[in-house]
Amino acid sequence: MKLEGKAAIVTGSSRGIGACIARRYGREGAAVAVVGNTRRERAEAVVAEIEAAGGKAQAFMADVGVVADCERLAGEVIDAFGTVDILVNNAGIFTPMPIEEVTEENWDAQQALNLKGAFFMTKAVVPTMKAKGAGKIINISSIAGCGGFPQSAAYCASKGGLTNMTKALCLELAGDGINVNALSPGNIVTDMNAALRANADYDARQAELTPAGVGHMDPEQLTGAAVFLASADSDSVHGADLLVDNGWAAW
Repeated sequence: MKLEGKAAIVTGSSRGIGACIARRYGREGAAVAVVGNTRRERAEAVVAEIEAAGGKAQAFMADVGVVADCERLAGEVIDAFGTVDILVNNAGIFTPMPIEEVTEENWDAQQALNLKGAFFMTKAVVPTMKAKGAGKIINISSIAGCGGFPQSAAYCASKGGLTNMTKALCLELAGDGINVNALSPGNIVTDMNAALRANADYDARQAELTPAGVGHMDPEQLTGAAVFLASADSDSVHGADLLVDNGWAAW
């Protein structure tokens, strides 16, 4: 098991990509902080799955778009597990709409959760990681962080900022033994894009845009890369943006 004895926080892990990563980390031996926001029962369900498979996990609740919640969450996880070795900044929101319809509230919500939350969660765990000279921080970005999508300017701005912030934090923290990297999925099957995927023509169009001919990937296909970036296998990987996108960005 590649993560045996490690303690991991995975934000936004009560569902979707985050839940898949949390379950995989549990199978790899990590104690996992499963973090939800509004529905504790979802987080507890993921915890139950991890424990049923022989792993260790605990549910936590936080709105990581709020700085005070980031600080509280980090403290609660350290109290529960004794430390934090791995942070996966996964919590995010995607609300596509034409620019004419974007409100200040919509813009701010995407920046707060997708970008600000990742920064302040990182800030909250850095002292613990620095004290032991080791840590893994993984920012779940997107192909929308390295390319544009129509009707998604606010989301692209948040993910582009997250990808570049990853590089800046790498320069600041690599000397302390902390690896900061981004993992950028392509189109993934999640509830955030369920309305778009309901249109068969949309999925077919996405398939045409990948060399692999796959419209939307199963989120489980991200978990191997997430384990790699959290494990000793990536000790010399700093400031990278690992694309798992069926070749989308290669065009």
